[in-house]
Amino acid sequence: MSGANKGTRAVVAVSVTLLALGAAPARAQPSSDGKPERAWARGVPKQNQEQALELFRVGNALLKESIFVQASEKYRQALALWDHPAIHYNLALALMNLDQPIEVHEHLVAALRFGAEPLEAEKFEYARNYKTLIENQLARVEVACDTPGAVVTLDNKTLFTAPGRYSGLVRPGAHSISATLAGYLPSDENRTLLPGETANLDLKLFTAGDLTRYRRRWSAAMPWLVMGAGAAVAGGGALLHVQSRDKFAAFDAGIQECGGCVPSSPLASQLNQGNLMQRAAIGGYALGGAALVTGAILAYLNQPESYRIDPTQLTQTPERVSILPVLGGGSGGVQALLRF
Repeated sequence: MSGANKGTRAVVAVSVTLLALGAAPARAQPSSDGKPERAWARGVPKQNQEQALELFRVGNALLKESIFVQASEKYRQALALWDHPAIHYNLALALMNLDQPIEVHEHLVAALRFGAEPLEAEKFEYARNYKTLIENQLARVEVACDTPGAVVTLDNKTLFTAPGRYSGLVRPGAHSISATLAGYLPSDENRTLLPGETANLDLKLFTAGDLTRYRRRWSAAMPWLVMGAGAAVAGGGALLHVQSRDKFAAFDAGIQECGGCVPSSPLASQLNQGNLMQRAAIGGYALGGAALVTGAILAYLNQPESYRIDPTQLTQTPERVSILPVLGGGSGGVQALLRF
């Protein structure tokens, strides 16, 4: 048997010893000496009070016989006529035996709201103790959402429409909390809560654009640097091409001047240099063209790719200032680290 179940059974066992303590709510009626009505009776017609009192007594009789379902129904009927703390108290006792801890807590809170007077001191203390025991057996969920129009749900049951907040008790175990709104990505939280644990959730909604980022395989400048290098090499090849053409022209002019003679060494050197420059120019054209093509391919492959980030990356606030103690050398102080 789990600890939570043991605690629940303990509450039920204690409540059985208190069934005879359910006092009628008649003491809340106006007194005969003309004193003002009690707060819990203000505005309630006398006929409603009398009908509620009769239902209350029937419920007490059923509760003493451990007929909890029917007793709780009589108490609910009585509450519809008169919202009296004593009726809430005895309804809580009946619900304890029906394994309804969350509703038990709600009715205990209602039973305590006017203090001890409508319950009598002893039962007021019992109610406070029951309330504390149940709170230790249940878990609490506190949810906030500031996106206007977002519908916040807990285990598929609507809590509120944002902006708003909710605080309430839940049974220990797995729970799902979500916020949804047209045009936004849903914000979902799944938590497994332990008895006595409190989950504080601040739900944030984001559009697909808010969570979309872009990345490239390489630096955006890299393909253009490759193409620029290719253009430079090709440009160098064009310059060599022009220079080789000048060398060939100078060689042809020298041959024409000597009437087709065997070229001298300086003239032959012009031809050799022209051939070398021409071959270098062709190599420059080939290398530069290859670099230009490679750069174009890299630019195509390096187009930005979209990806989605985790919403927590937008909701987490980085620590800007860290203060650390500094001890040693017979002195002390603090060290502050600022992040920008």
